[in-house]
Amino acid sequence: MPFVLWSLLLVAVLPLIWAGVSKAGVKYDNHKPREEAARASGYRLRAGWAQQNAWEALPTYLAAVVAAWLMKVPLPEMNAAAAVFALARVAHGLLYVADQASLRSLAWLIGLLAVLYLFLRAGGVVG
Repeated sequence: MPFVLWSLLLVAVLPLIWAGVSKAGVKYDNHKPREEAARASGYRLRAGWAQQNAWEALPTYLAAVVAAWLMKVPLPEMNAAAAVFALARVAHGLLYVADQASLRSLAWLIGLLAVLYLFLRAGGVVG
């Protein structure tokens, strides 16, 4: 299976990883999970925010991959864009947890540019 398709799984699992980081090491009440999250602070709070942002990025990336796939963008180009996006999203989450706001924003922008590339390539605007 091409990396671009594997990247969909990776990007879909990232929010779950950040959720795990946000809940690790604290008493967790599954009857009131949102109350527990509301009391988070420090890196756990930022991991929760990374989780939310990862969920928000997922649909747009999925749409870009589907568009590129349907328009038969060459596989090496899709794989390269997927690698850039996946690495940027992993970096984004790590930088969120580490409270590195400027670098986190740069990682977010790099991921966005990879998504835009897939859409523009699918639309024949670049190529």
